[in-house]
Amino acid sequence: MAHYFLIAQLPYLSYQMQRLPMSSRDFRELCESHLKKKEIKLFDFCILGVNEKMDLVKLEKGLTWSSFINSWIKRECSLVYSLAKFRAIKQKKEISIENFYVSQEVEALSRSAFMLENPLEAELMLDKGRWEAVDALLASDYFSIDVVYAYYIKLLLLERRYSFATEEGFSEYQALYEEILKGTSGTGVAGDTK
Repeated sequence: MAHYFLIAQLPYLSYQMQRLPMSSRDFRELCESHLKKKEIKLFDFCILGVNEKMDLVKLEKGLTWSSFINSWIKRECSLVYSLAKFRAIKQKKEISIENFYVSQEVEALSRSAFMLENPLEAELMLDKGRWEAVDALLASDYFSIDVVYAYYIKLLLLERRYSFATEEGFSEYQALYEEILKGTSGTGVAGDTK
């Protein structure tokens, strides 16, 4: 019942928002005072992607008591499988992971992202698809515990998107800084002795 108060006070999230209302870490800390321990443990299953160390078969079958999180994990597994399949086809290699059910939505998203030349654009497309999947997987009960997990996943997605912008901005900064040091920026700053 304590999650009702928690959900009611959460700021609205939009994929296009420019600033995070809080970090995913701060959100988890906030949740610790409102949720039961068994509910908090499920944050560890709110993942973006899976890696080769994870047991995909176990993950795909569902490990938690939350149908939302189980559905999310299955979707992430199928996304990883679908991307691996397209990568293997492109490299003319055989794929060596289990066949999972891949929905038409995940298959189309993977194909579209894989066809993009720019890796950043592909990642952003995948994350936008993830955002939409969170909304689609979430039941219509606006005060269920699953809303808390969906909010956390959305914070993770926003942090990931912002990290791309930070990396891109830092690369631009480095290039500009090198131009200034070389005196090639045309600003007159680098070699100015006034």
